[in-house]
Amino acid sequence: MGVQVKVLIEDGQLKIFGLTLVAGEKGLARELETSRIQKPGLLLTGLLEELHCDRLQIFGAAEIGFLNSLDKDRLRTSLAVIEKIAVPAIVITRGIEPPVFLLELCRRMAIPLFTTPLTSSVLIERIGKFLEDRLAPTITLHGVLVDVLGVGILIMGKSGIGKSECALDLVTRGHRLVSDDVVIVKRLPPALLSGTSSDVIRYHMEIRGLGIVNIKDLFGITAIREKKQMDIVVELVSWEGDGEYDRLGFEENTYDILGVALPYMKVPVSSGRSVATIVEVAARNQILKIMGHNSAKALEAELERKMATDKETG
Repeated sequence: MGVQVKVLIEDGQLKIFGLTLVAGEKGLARELETSRIQKPGLLLTGLLEELHCDRLQIFGAAEIGFLNSLDKDRLRTSLAVIEKIAVPAIVITRGIEPPVFLLELCRRMAIPLFTTPLTSSVLIERIGKFLEDRLAPTITLHGVLVDVLGVGILIMGKSGIGKSECALDLVTRGHRLVSDDVVIVKRLPPALLSGTSSDVIRYHMEIRGLGIVNIKDLFGITAIREKKQMDIVVELVSWEGDGEYDRLGFEENTYDILGVALPYMKVPVSSGRSVATIVEVAARNQILKIMGHNSAKALEAELERKMATDKETG
């Protein structure tokens, strides 16, 4: 599903993109289906197969200067390229005055035509990031997302297992809440997962026996984050005496979300067991792994070396 062109001039984007609609308002419902943006350049000479119909077109000084330099016949050929492709929208950068022939074409074809004082490079970067975020594959998960020492941890588990209580304990230790109960996850290039909260429940947390609390009001701005890259998945499960749990850490399990495999661990919950401490240690251990040190692997290698030495001397 694409993004309608009209979102580019909504209140939240007006200051960022600086766009002013000058023609083609009837085409604001046209959709942008890719975050890639095109600056046509010499494609306006007639290379029709290279002008993409699904991309926002950026006209800078080079494009406008080229079109203004053409005689009537050559101009008609260049405008026919735009007309046949029916691009979703055109933006003229650097505050350049739109040529009359381009205004007339956009009005006739209902192609939104915008102007902006920004340079082409700055505008392409800003709109590209915006569209990348809006068009990213998205999924909604039941869980709690927290930022522990810069590591994004998704805490999952059955309802009532203690996810929110664990997150609250982490917040009291100085860590940060991203979302409680519902986590909106987006896959961003190349293979990153970004989690955030819905606007309705942002900063709020449900604690059984206490009710709904606002973490931002209680602990301040340093206790929350708008969004966070996800690095680990921790699933809380009820303790079972005969259950199988990882005790050595030699195996590296993963959890797939939108095609991205994240490190995964299953943590049994029982009375007297500090789950928040375990989650915090998991974050610290992940930081060590990122830095190239895997404690379990190092121990395994040391044990194998010791066994080999004992075998040789035995």
